[in-house]
Amino acid sequence: MKIKNQQDFWSGVLYIVVGLGFSVGATNYSFGSAARPGPGYFPFGLGLLLAIIGAMVLVGSLASKHEGPIGKIAWKPLSIIVGSIILFAFTLPHLGMAIALPLLVLTSALAGDEFHLGEVLLNAAILTIGSWAVFIYGLNLVIPLWPTFIG
Repeated sequence: MKIKNQQDFWSGVLYIVVGLGFSVGATNYSFGSAARPGPGYFPFGLGLLLAIIGAMVLVGSLASKHEGPIGKIAWKPLSIIVGSIILFAFTLPHLGMAIALPLLVLTSALAGDEFHLGEVLLNAAILTIGSWAVFIYGLNLVIPLWPTFIG
């Protein structure tokens, strides 16, 4: 059997490996029940869903009409994205979500070919408000919203 689309094939393999890894890792936590899910319930289901999507992409790569090898690794965008995530991890405890998340969106947007400041700022505002609504307001997680020097 010939792999016609190498990009989709290896993407599918990566999705399967990561999805199964999350599912196996989630078995270390309590599952709870459907009415009261435990901390392992959501990551397990999400990992399985990711593995299923990966299997679909992998099977599709075998029947694809698009043929071509994998291109070169785009090191600059990859470095910018990884650096943005590391920056977020270090700034969140000190600067709070209100500053760290827009900073993450702004710096990671620099990895793309098309950068429009207005779109990035709108995206940052929507993601920050949505993250506040879900994680701080909805789930009552203890995540600092404002910088530590503000209180």
